[in-house]
Amino acid sequence: MQISMKCSVAVHCLIFIHEARGRVKVTSTLLSQSTGCNPVVIRNTLSALKKAGILTVARGTGGAELSRLPAEITLYDIYHALEPEGLDSLIGIHACQGRACPVAQNIRRVLEPPYQAIEEAVRRAMEGVTLESMLGTFHALVEEPAEKTGTAPRV
Repeated sequence: MQISMKCSVAVHCLIFIHEARGRVKVTSTLLSQSTGCNPVVIRNTLSALKKAGILTVARGTGGAELSRLPAEITLYDIYHALEPEGLDSLIGIHACQGRACPVAQNIRRVLEPPYQAIEEAVRRAMEGVTLESMLGTFHALVEEPAEKTGTAPRV
């Protein structure tokens, strides 16, 4: 059980897009170089984020920009854009209900309530994390080496 890596790639892209704003046109090739992912994966990720209203992408010449403020974009928004049914299947239940065993006949009804509660808790936790808060963490981490070495961080 794990949340797919699509979400971390998307967060990587969004932080990069935010940091590069006004300085460089962010393309799938540039994001591919930064993430180490194939440009097709990046284009699919950007397409999902665009469809969810999280960013805009200029056609033809490229260039991605956030379409909402970082404080208005939650980790759940990002995850849900990429995995719309993701949390609904975070924890699976094996198929066995057709068996004669009373446990097999009832295990789904036993597990559904706690699994739904877990999925809801994960969703609420993800909704409590914004792109703005992740940018704050990023900035703190980037500034840390600069404070020690006296060099400015670069994107």
